Amino acid sequence: MVKVAISGYYGFKNFGDEAILSVLVNHLKSLQNIDITVFSSDIDFTSKTYSVNAVKRFDFKKVIKTIQDSDVLISGGGSLLQDVTSLKSVIYYSLIIALGLLFNKKVIIFAQGIGPLNKKLSQFIVRNLLKNCSLVTVRDEKSLALLRNWGISANLVCDPIYSLDVKSEVKDDIIGVQLREFKTLNYNLLHRLALFIANKFSDKKVEIFSLQESQDLELCKRFEQVLKTLNPEIKTEIVTDDIVNRISKLSYLVAMRFHAILVALKCGIKTCAINYDVKVEKLADEASIPLISMDAHENFEEIYQKLENLDSNDLLRFANSKEFNWKSFDQLIIK
Repeated sequence: MVKVAISGYYGFKNFGDEAILSVLVNHLKSLQNIDITVFSSDIDFTSKTYSVNAVKRFDFKKVIKTIQDSDVLISGGGSLLQDVTSLKSVIYYSLIIALGLLFNKKVIIFAQGIGPLNKKLSQFIVRNLLKNCSLVTVRDEKSLALLRNWGISANLVCDPIYSLDVKSEVKDDIIGVQLREFKTLNYNLLHRLALFIANKFSDKKVEIFSLQESQDLELCKRFEQVLKTLNPEIKTEIVTDDIVNRISKLSYLVAMRFHAILVALKCGIKTCAINYDVKVEKLADEASIPLISMDAHENFEEIYQKLENLDSNDLLRFANSKEFNWKSFDQLIIK
């Protein structure tokens, strides 16, 4: 039995992070004879959802004991090692990695985006920890370039969500809108997006997706109000769970979050991205889907034509062309 501990942004019910954990846990279980413990903010939710052991992420007595008893520590995925959110974030995740190294465990950095690391202290900590890890995999070229500049060997992998088992469902006559709170979000974007939906999709039901209640729900309610003001007759629903299944049945999606867009592409759904982050811009460019900026200055008639002209088979081909490489990961786990 190989004992694996997993550290990440888990238990906060953020769709992207939970989807990554689902892919990671399912893959580990496929290797057989793997005992999994996840450090989580909500141990009941994590243990029941994934059928794994769970330990409170700040219960350091149990965290230390779990790492001591484990063979492998996995840190990731996501953007854990960054100090933009706060210095506390990079210190916490670095501490977990440091404990794994201290106890001489195999430590895997799993499909992470490294940085931004603006503080010299953050850079010093992360550089000196990662050079001692057993395997470092990153999900973007910027992270890869940073680590190579530091003299750290790392492998570039695609996002683990490309490995998510998603079935392309028969499409309902529904357009999805997925929004998240962000510092550059403004009323002009909400108004122009609502106007776009009301003008072009008034005959369709609008499902408004909240992928993390603490960040998304109030904004989704606000957008629904704007939409109803423009067209009181339009049918709307705010969706907070069964996200993958609900996205898979859409005819169209306009979305901010990277993983919402990615899931839609895997289902061959005509998708328009909202460019709140460079990773979204890059995905839109790679998949050749329309992109709306945060100030919404685009010609929305052109956006609509681009959206209509998308071919579902082209989107599926793009998504299926990406394959997560588990080879080095598996060799380290079962060796």
